[in-house]
Amino acid sequence: MLMPTRILVPTDFSEFSDRALEQALDIAKQYHAKVFLLHVLHEEIHRTVAFDFGLSEEVWQQARARHLDETKGKLQEQLDKFPQTKEVDVVTGVREGVSYEEILKEGKEKEIDLIVIASLGRTGIAKYLIGSVARNVLRGSKCPVLLTK
Repeated sequence: MLMPTRILVPTDFSEFSDRALEQALDIAKQYHAKVFLLHVLHEEIHRTVAFDFGLSEEVWQQARARHLDETKGKLQEQLDKFPQTKEVDVVTGVREGVSYEEILKEGKEKEIDLIVIASLGRTGIAKYLIGSVARNVLRGSKCPVLLTK
């Protein structure tokens, strides 16, 4: 029987991610597990925008740092929606790169034993299809993955 002690919840701040986080918090409370809430920034998008607008490296780094701070604030706002966070140990994190690759790296580095991820995200194409990030995490994960709706 699965008794997780370290649960990873990737988030894109969508309502689907909220549902995944809520389920993860309920599981964590039941098993006294630690929750790792993770958001991945897609670095290539930021570099392309900076290049397109002709930003200097210094200005780009400042914008990147500001975006990182805003993202950390959004993580806290997401946690604040759930009273269960007062009873569960939660750690937030932000990584840069390709979403599913960074999620899998985080899982390995933090020795995660359960990933709870929304089957659809903010860019969900169809109601009944598994999103590409979730599909790739499911395919590449070495630990159990719980897909939520």
